[in-house]
Amino acid sequence: MKTARSAVPAWFDAETTTLIGRRCTACSAVFFPPTADYCRNPHCQGDQLVHHQLSDRGTVWSWTRNHYKPPAPYVAPDPFEPYVVVAVELDDDQMVVLGQLSDDSEVVEVGDRVELACEELLSEGGQDDVLLVWRWTKQTKVEADR
Repeated sequence: MKTARSAVPAWFDAETTTLIGRRCTACSAVFFPPTADYCRNPHCQGDQLVHHQLSDRGTVWSWTRNHYKPPAPYVAPDPFEPYVVVAVELDDDQMVVLGQLSDDSEVVEVGDRVELACEELLSEGGQDDVLLVWRWTKQTKVEADR
């Protein structure tokens, strides 16, 4: 039986296509990735952080095409293909999150609307275990007007 799971479960819930951040209970600052156990706001001494579901839509703040193969643990196709990294200003969280642009997405420019998508990264164990990751994809005009 084929199973699918998030490649980074502490950061991304593949079942709901949701990025997972952390929010400080003292000052409400939101952080991603959720790697620290203390508030990173320099004006807060809070040490109580809770999981926070990040917005799944945003606006392209910047982007670049990477022409080099990043180091492990990145899984690159062989032969390596350049890919686009998008900096997205999230609608509800007052932060910018980086992620790859989906290969299926239309080309994006600064100011375009994008949404989170869940895609297969790789299969392990003879195709039985599928690792899923998040990618950004350009919203169509109809989706953006919702």
